[in-house]
Amino acid sequence: MLQREAGSGRSRIITVANQKGGVGKTTTAINLATALAAIGERVLVIDLDPQGNASTGLGIDRSDRILSSYDVLTGAKPLQDVARETAVPNLFIVPSTMDLLGVEMEISNTRDRVVRLRNALAAPGAATFGYVLIDCPPSLNLLTINAMTAAHSVLVPLQCEFFALEGLSQLLETVGHVRSTLNPSLEIQGVVLTMYDSRNNLARQVVDDVRAYLGEKVYRTLIPRNVRVSEAPSYGKPAILYDLNCSGSQAYLQLASEVIQRERHTRAA
Repeated sequence: MLQREAGSGRSRIITVANQKGGVGKTTTAINLATALAAIGERVLVIDLDPQGNASTGLGIDRSDRILSSYDVLTGAKPLQDVARETAVPNLFIVPSTMDLLGVEMEISNTRDRVVRLRNALAAPGAATFGYVLIDCPPSLNLLTINAMTAAHSVLVPLQCEFFALEGLSQLLETVGHVRSTLNPSLEIQGVVLTMYDSRNNLARQVVDDVRAYLGEKVYRTLIPRNVRVSEAPSYGKPAILYDLNCSGSQAYLQLASEVIQRERHTRAA
């Protein structure tokens, strides 16, 4: 069974969340997952966004998504029956479909509505992954609450723009609420600054402001604006597969190293 308490088992569940769209959330989820798989970790991505961009970015065509995270949340299928291989060795995905748009209405009146995903991950046969990364929709809805309730930690992508900190306090409040009511082991794994342009004075100021506000919670790695990273999803590939040597891919490899270091520190604590 997947271990629920931080540091108590090998499997680690990380929710990638930000209610603001266009911050590189899905790009971060799939490239971090690819980097972890590349160093030998067995990784599962759970796509909880009805838009299904993580599924597309990992090469799963929409016409080929017979089973999805919708089936997991409604209890129609166990997670291990829905998880499928990707082109990346050691990397698996539970794909998403537009059916997720209706799942909140379907399960909203059930007693276990906020623990559906946690229960699915705790079921016999689901605990075969070193890391589980959950890609959330750009909103703080029941899908995101399910993800946070199931997770050990939350990773927050934050775009290097003027309104970077706008809405972050709401996200942190939601994490605090989930921690106090549903999942006492939930932590902020870290905040990753995305779409960074070193030529832009504003971007540098944002980095300084976010680090002054959040301190050590902000990763050292900055994810740069990079054309190759933007192109990769249209080819159904993570940037790390599309162009390993581009600056964006190299940054995600560095981010994976930081994530692993933090996880080791958490487990040792």
